[in-house]
Amino acid sequence: MHRVLRRLARPAVPLAAVLLLVTACGSPDGSGTTDDAASSPSPSASASASASPSASAGSAESSPSASTEAGTVIDIRFADGQVTPAGKQVEVGVGEPFTLRVEADAPGELHIHSTPEQELAYEAGTTEKTLTLDRPGVVDIESHTLDQLVVRVEVS
Repeated sequence: MHRVLRRLARPAVPLAAVLLLVTACGSPDGSGTTDDAASSPSPSASASASASPSASAGSAESSPSASTEAGTVIDIRFADGQVTPAGKQVEVGVGEPFTLRVEADAPGELHIHSTPEQELAYEAGTTEKTLTLDRPGVVDIESHTLDQLVVRVEVS
């Protein structure tokens, strides 16, 4: 009887080890998302874009991420070959619309690494794009021209 139990227990040990490793890969809140965009699913997104004339020089600067009644607004500024913010993390809720407001001194393009991937082409002046991400995860928004992470959006 003892031998039979040992034979039955042998396959269970590797299975238990695999289960332990898999559960250890989840985040502390149990959502299974991590800060590494390559290992987490990219949230799906829907978006709309609009361009508006350049903001006047006398207008007040807003913070890189501000919450309004219409949702979170992430301000991105390109000037003299530099971008701000540079790598800032912003949290938004699943299904919560947020707006990217780009102010630039020259035309360019942002890459939004969601599912499906999107691009935001902008002209000199101010361009806005509203996004809604439908799945939890991490979405990196990058400037490939500058080869730089601009904003990391954590969707939860």
